[in-house]
Amino acid sequence: MAMSQAHRPSALKQQNKKHRTLGHKSKSSIAKSNKGRVAAKNLSKKIKFELNREQRKNQAKQIRASKKEEAAFRKRSLGTQFKPPFLVSVVPLSPSINPRSVLVALGECDEGATVSTSPQGITHISSQRFKQRFSFVIPPANDLYAILDSVKTSDTLLLLWPGEEELGGDADLLLSSIMAQGLPTPVHVVTDLEELAQKEGAVGQEMETDELEQDLGSKLSLDPQPTHFKPHKKHQMKQNLIKEIETRFPGSAKLHTVEKPQDALLILRHIGAQKQRPIFFRDNRPHIMAEKLEFLPEGPTGTLRVHGYLRGKPISVNGLVHIPGWGEFQMSAISIYQADPYPLDRRGKEDNMIGAEIRLLGEADSNIQETLISTNEVDPMEGEQTWPTEEELAEAEKFTAPKTRTKRVPKGTSDYQAAWIVDSDNEEGSIGDDEDDGDDSNMEEYAPVDAISQDGMSQDDGNDEDEESDEEYETVTVTENEGANYDEKVDYGEEMGALQKMREAREDAMFPDEVDTPQDVAARIRFQKYRGLQSFRTSVWDPNENLPLDYSRIFQFEDFQRTRKRVLREETYGAEPGGYLMIDVKEVPHHLYKEHIATHSPLVMFGLLPHEQKMSVVNFVVKSHPQGHFRPIKSKERLIFHLGFRRFANCPIFSEHTTGNKHKFARYFHPGSTVVATMFAPITFSPASVLVFRERADGAQDLVATGSLLSVDPKRIVTKRVVLSGHPFKVNRKTAVVRYMFFNREDVMWFKPVELRTKWGRRGHIKEPLGTHGHMKCFFNGQLKSQDTILLNLYKRMFPKWTMDPFVARPPPLYTFHTAHHSDSDDEEEEEAQQPSRKRSKMVKFVS
Repeated sequence: MAMSQAHRPSALKQQNKKHRTLGHKSKSSIAKSNKGRVAAKNLSKKIKFELNREQRKNQAKQIRASKKEEAAFRKRSLGTQFKPPFLVSVVPLSPSINPRSVLVALGECDEGATVSTSPQGITHISSQRFKQRFSFVIPPANDLYAILDSVKTSDTLLLLWPGEEELGGDADLLLSSIMAQGLPTPVHVVTDLEELAQKEGAVGQEMETDELEQDLGSKLSLDPQPTHFKPHKKHQMKQNLIKEIETRFPGSAKLHTVEKPQDALLILRHIGAQKQRPIFFRDNRPHIMAEKLEFLPEGPTGTLRVHGYLRGKPISVNGLVHIPGWGEFQMSAISIYQADPYPLDRRGKEDNMIGAEIRLLGEADSNIQETLISTNEVDPMEGEQTWPTEEELAEAEKFTAPKTRTKRVPKGTSDYQAAWIVDSDNEEGSIGDDEDDGDDSNMEEYAPVDAISQDGMSQDDGNDEDEESDEEYETVTVTENEGANYDEKVDYGEEMGALQKMREAREDAMFPDEVDTPQDVAARIRFQKYRGLQSFRTSVWDPNENLPLDYSRIFQFEDFQRTRKRVLREETYGAEPGGYLMIDVKEVPHHLYKEHIATHSPLVMFGLLPHEQKMSVVNFVVKSHPQGHFRPIKSKERLIFHLGFRRFANCPIFSEHTTGNKHKFARYFHPGSTVVATMFAPITFSPASVLVFRERADGAQDLVATGSLLSVDPKRIVTKRVVLSGHPFKVNRKTAVVRYMFFNREDVMWFKPVELRTKWGRRGHIKEPLGTHGHMKCFFNGQLKSQDTILLNLYKRMFPKWTMDPFVARPPPLYTFHTAHHSDSDDEEEEEAQQPSRKRSKMVKFVS
């Protein structure tokens, strides 16, 4: 029997990796290794509860129910018995549309409705069918400001569209302004669709072959036949108009007509049942559309008595009110009508409210009433004194004083002769100093004469020689003039000619911030307000440094966002919204009331939140509008701003809309760009819409930009950049001689601490000046190219000017009406040709 042998593995046996347990520890092993230690982040981390499926469904149901309740509350807060009626602004988009005919159709559609008109021309309709009240206001169709003011306080915007006419530039301007200001809930109505369909589809058009026999048979008959038109013509025109509306307004559009009483009744139902669009600056402030105005004169001023429904928030008699175009005013008293002048049910009530009882709600208390003070009193002795002290001036003179050195010269030598005597050490090392990259021997300071002799030997080695030469030499202090012989090697006349040609060659390629260094004025004087920054993003710039005097007149918040939240959260005690009030506004100029009566425009009034009458630095984000912005706008050009409920003129400065604490100044606001406009303006709590208009010489206004309020922040730093450029004259390994950036030696020394950069990405600094004509040796982090350009960036903070003007002239009428008699006149055609044409939008015809 053979003996069994044990199995021996070969050298090629597979070796498996061992199981590593370090990365797959169990919870018990981890707890045992930690020994009770817990990380600090786990202690401070909030416990997150994960919801299961049923809990998530319940949470979504609660959110949906709260939103429904909020929408229902918003609907119930308008149009009912004890709430203000729906305020509807009727705006026609063509001068040929008569808005009064639409109001007549709406008033006659419901037989049980009561129609009345206020002294200011507002039509009130009280519908018993819907148990709702409606107020319709028709601003002048030619007045852009009147339409915008009416839309600011309206709940619904009733737009009357033309069926066939083109929408010109005026209607496009009106729609763009309304959309940018804040669009209420829109309702679209077309008035002449039936007439246009009959005109287009009347007999005489091309007909189909199968309709021809029927038409001929009807004509042979002696009976009178009605006018024929295609049934689909009206529907096709309506669909074309709906497509145009959907391109301008968000969401699906619904177009109404007023051909039948049922159509007008459907419009009233739609106004009362649709969801209201929120507008922040309107919903968070009390506002009134004036139903009746009375003026009690008291000299040049007087008391304006405003009657109307209060909407929005409660109003306090000790607060302030703002009338667009007029300014801020104080109130003297607030009264309320005991009976509503335009109730939902007039049965058993008198139509007129002459004997209506008025109850006083409150009178202003001078001790707690808000003041009209908008600026601080300037104290010239208060604030930081930035003028340098005597010690700082003495220290600065040490660095700017010319360098001096001590020489041993023969007796009787003048200062001029001593300057030409060359030391033996300098003579040996003077050759090739300009070409030696790492030689800094010329920057070493000389030791005193009593320590080192002129020939480089110490005093101990040559005492005997020094004693003999003391009688022949004397010590003279002369001014050091480095590079005195450098000017002899350069022809500066030829350089000036080359410089002029180079400027002309690169004139189109220069970027906007690059400027030429003046030759008649020293650069250190021309750019004395500028400074250099090592990094535009990270370098520190004190926002309270060297502020102008106007900054002492404004108000500033420690934390604007926290103040905004606190102000909006506070409850105002006073007259509640929904009541018909009589508000006495005191010290109103008489001429403003006369101008308003002449315009026949509606008057709206807003209550101000705390601090909104005070001045500060306000920043707007505005985007170019393609309709009116077709040429650049320079900074500090006068523009007209519509900020929320305010309207004023100002001259802003523009800057880039970027992140960070420093923002680059923009000299121009170019078409198609977005910038930040900074100016002195009244404080307004965001969000608020912004419209920007530019006024022409003839008074017409173009919409150039739209945007919103960014912040109220006087500490926003707007920096203007200036770039000085130079060109390499001699290029070594890491050094180069640069010229054309400065033209004297003192300027080179002044800007020596500022970092240099090149267009090809090199960075460096000024090492030393060469000569007296502005040449300088510069050190870079790499070798330069001969075609590279050396740049030096300087920055200066820009501040807005105090150019706030609260009174703005109204623009000319939007539409121009001509009769048939004057339309053929040659004189009229010449005047129209001389007038500047408004930029027109795309013309659209709503027919097939």
